[in-house]
Amino acid sequence: MKRREFLKVAGAAAGSCAVSPKALFGAQVSGAETTVELPRRVLGHTGEKLSVIGFPGLAMVQQGQEESTAGLHKAFDEGINYFDVAPAYGDGDAEIKMGIGLQGIDRSRIFLACKTKKRDKQGAREELERSLTRLKTDHFDLYQMHAVFTPEEAQRALGPGGAIETFLQAKEEGKIRYLGLSAHTTKGALEMMKGYLFDSIMFPIDYVDYLQWGFGRTVIKYAQERGIAVFAMKALCGGAWPEGAPRSRNWWYRTVEQDDEVDLAIRFSLSQPGVVAAIPPSFLDLVDKAVRAGRSYRPITDLEVAKLRELGTGRGSVFKKDEERVAMGLPLRGPLHLDNPHGYCPCARA
Repeated sequence: MKRREFLKVAGAAAGSCAVSPKALFGAQVSGAETTVELPRRVLGHTGEKLSVIGFPGLAMVQQGQEESTAGLHKAFDEGINYFDVAPAYGDGDAEIKMGIGLQGIDRSRIFLACKTKKRDKQGAREELERSLTRLKTDHFDLYQMHAVFTPEEAQRALGPGGAIETFLQAKEEGKIRYLGLSAHTTKGALEMMKGYLFDSIMFPIDYVDYLQWGFGRTVIKYAQERGIAVFAMKALCGGAWPEGAPRSRNWWYRTVEQDDEVDLAIRFSLSQPGVVAAIPPSFLDLVDKAVRAGRSYRPITDLEVAKLRELGTGRGSVFKKDEERVAMGLPLRGPLHLDNPHGYCPCARA
């Protein structure tokens, strides 16, 4: 397999990737809004230009292969070039479906990101090689320490015999281009960023938690100081589901649904310093809504922030209890929300 390619594609398909961005992202998709291209931003100091909306690979778990393939190709046609996935999503199901689904798309035109929850060198190597096979590629553009919660996890990953050793070796081998992490608590994120100069960090940056109790501010500030790019995950998180209230989706947090609120929420996340892209929840229809919001991006105004602060008032947080326990040095024994696919799991610490 040649570098930066998936399996050989037909000449006609390859030729279609050589057309202008306007033709590629405009003419191929129906709807007047697609005449506006999805903006791209530079990923920190790397020079890579990524779509301001990323594709959440976890969405593949909720779809069959046919629907997954269609969703991936539609996302690419609409301007998304940043695709994110992890082996933890459906115990490899998302990786397998994405690997199949991305066939026919020129590998050099996408930025493919993957992750590992393994904190040791050997475990990370095994997971990396398996992910490369599942995704039918010979390299990842970005490989990340996945779902770091505690400083202790960070220390294991960055210490002697830690996963970072696999990351650095794989980069020398050409199997990884850039190094990143995702974190769900401030202390976990800071410990990682202090221990190594990563290229990027994924962290929850949603209007409810950011405006109601400042969650994400410290991480953004420190990332700026270190020159680390930020991916705003949970960008359409609308807080915790009210206790006893019916859920519009089978998901572990309340999702923003209305088009006007989606527009404000995406623009809010993208307006924070250093944020390169926003990641919507793992539903294909919400990816579509996020793309529309990304196309119409303009910096959030003070009046709009005030509206979002009012909308978020009284909404609970799905992050606050974990944040407080880690801040106090208390142990995390398992995911607070049992249906959270990113939750802390002691069994995955190795």
